[in-house]
Amino acid sequence: MSTTPRTFPTLSIVDHPLVRHKITLLRDRATPTKQFKELVDEIAMLMAYEATRDLALDPVPVNTPLETTSGWAVRGKKLTLVPILRAGLGMVEGILRLMPSARVGHIGLYRDHDTLEPVDYYFKVPGDVSEREFLLLDPMLATGGSATAAVSSLKRAGASRIRFLCLVAAPEGVERLAREHPDVPILTAALDRQLNEHGYILPGLGDAGDRLFGTR
Repeated sequence: MSTTPRTFPTLSIVDHPLVRHKITLLRDRATPTKQFKELVDEIAMLMAYEATRDLALDPVPVNTPLETTSGWAVRGKKLTLVPILRAGLGMVEGILRLMPSARVGHIGLYRDHDTLEPVDYYFKVPGDVSEREFLLLDPMLATGGSATAAVSSLKRAGASRIRFLCLVAAPEGVERLAREHPDVPILTAALDRQLNEHGYILPGLGDAGDRLFGTR
């Protein structure tokens, strides 16, 4: 269940009631680290249903206890999850429970607090990049700098099928990612109001990495 705002044609908002409920709990400053981790995990898993809605299927035979029938299998099994370090790690396990055969790559980026621009320090994905479909993971799409840089890194490596999944997005980040990579669909659980002067999403949920790993 998702909607696409008219002003952001590359954006889909996953507005399932369970997602909306859990995002509200995630925003609460009183939510402890353990529960915050569990919520990120659960929301990512719920969002993965929408993110993989159009995966290609092949018909396969299957023997039930009573007879032979036909079923479906995901074609190729070439899905790769790529969390943007470090906060994106919190979204991986929930999605892997749905798709345990997915590979996991990693992109290391951090945001310079003065320029608000991303600094690249690590990149590792499976070798057959051109044959794979990538789900790029980061809880927050704020300025869009890290997301844009991560997509660019994947494209330089040969990726052509990329989707970006986040829990909370700011209009500024959606606009930047859509402008620089209009071929990359964006899925989020919430489109928030704006960024503040420090590049944090309002109303947001604070620093996702700090809240995930207890480094506040």
